[in-house]
Amino acid sequence: MANHCNSEGRVSELQESLTGFFSQYGFECYPFKVSWYNQKVHQPFNLQYHKDTVAFCIISTSQMYKEAFKPFIDGKKIGVSPGRDACPDDDECLGDPMEECVKFYFKQAIKSLPACDPRAIDTIHYYETHHFAGPKLFLEAAGHVSGAAYYYQRDHQVDLWPKDKHIGISMHPRYGGWFDFRGTLIFKNLQCATLTLPESKPAINLTTDAQINNLLEKFNRQDETYKDITCSTAAMKYSDGQQEYLRCTNLKDKAKLLGLKLTLLTSSIMCYPNIP
Repeated sequence: MANHCNSEGRVSELQESLTGFFSQYGFECYPFKVSWYNQKVHQPFNLQYHKDTVAFCIISTSQMYKEAFKPFIDGKKIGVSPGRDACPDDDECLGDPMEECVKFYFKQAIKSLPACDPRAIDTIHYYETHHFAGPKLFLEAAGHVSGAAYYYQRDHQVDLWPKDKHIGISMHPRYGGWFDFRGTLIFKNLQCATLTLPESKPAINLTTDAQINNLLEKFNRQDETYKDITCSTAAMKYSDGQQEYLRCTNLKDKAKLLGLKLTLLTSSIMCYPNIP
């Protein structure tokens, strides 16, 4: 049964609780309504919930690598070791380390919510795809309507590239391109008709066609200096170690960089001895 009673107050309570948990690990959360998202994507990719259903877009900042990812891998800060539920016998197993890390913290965030049935919350992680191809969630659209990040796309320019060559890019007003979308939490029994669509506007230094074209050109030419365009301070950027990890293209290289002694069981599963 959907919860309508003082639903806007309930959304504020949830945002406060989620922020209280996620902020200590370098994540941020932004609420949105399903209808806002569905208006931005093609019908086959619509979220199949009531139009006023409340969801939260989750992003990670540069601090996540240090405050969440490394402790998750090292097994020092978290009370349970990563991946145990998926492990045969007494081994510890991981799929892609970052994917497993995000999944872990999503579960912990849900457990931290007071008086909230986990069965009433659906999660979509950034790496999930539909069986018919395409992502389960267009995170750029969720980020745009929730106010997490502004999505710059082809509409802002015409002549730089052929239509099929161009890709849009989301930019955070303070972090620039130094953040990542991590997924969404959907509170399927919470509906809030009065939730206000946040004002979505370009960053102060991305208001002219020339500035936006420069951003899109850099991004589509894989010039990573695009990330700095709206980044307010150097402290917002990813550390050298984090950038090195993100440049790894396969599990073997990721494992080596993280100092894990791994046995590759399949192309997508890594095992290593229990961490004390």
